[in-house]
Amino acid sequence: MTPPTPSAPAGPPSYVVRVAEEPADREACFAVRKEVFVAEQGVPEDVEYDAYDAVALHVLAVREDGVALGTGRLLYGETAAERTGGDPSVGALGRLAVLRDARGLGVGVALVRAIEDAARARGLAAVDLHAQTHALGFYERLGYEAYGPEYLEAGIPHQAMRRAL
Repeated sequence: MTPPTPSAPAGPPSYVVRVAEEPADREACFAVRKEVFVAEQGVPEDVEYDAYDAVALHVLAVREDGVALGTGRLLYGETAAERTGGDPSVGALGRLAVLRDARGLGVGVALVRAIEDAARARGLAAVDLHAQTHALGFYERLGYEAYGPEYLEAGIPHQAMRRAL
């Protein structure tokens, strides 16, 4: 008698990306950011959370069992002006965070694309972001181009980037 063969491992858990409209979804966004930026990268909480959180469009990636995997936000209109050189046709993508266990599953790409879709829906022509320099290649693969000098933000090297929509 031959022993049973083990079944093939299941693929990565499926997930959805949605706009975080419900209070529980927004809290999940903030919990992901706390884990990635505050706990993992050492960003002070008073720097991580800001007044823009109240007016930004937040997106959330959630596994089918309800576990949050990642988040990001879009600033647009007057709230984006400080980060985009004052151009009202440019939105600002920020606070993109994916939990360590979910990295490599395409969650970051899905979040960026959802933010870009939200920007297009609001009539924006481009999206700016402030990339941590270790993530430049990720954003370049998604069509973003670096501009301006490297700078420190929350003590971490960053580079401004933009993608026309």
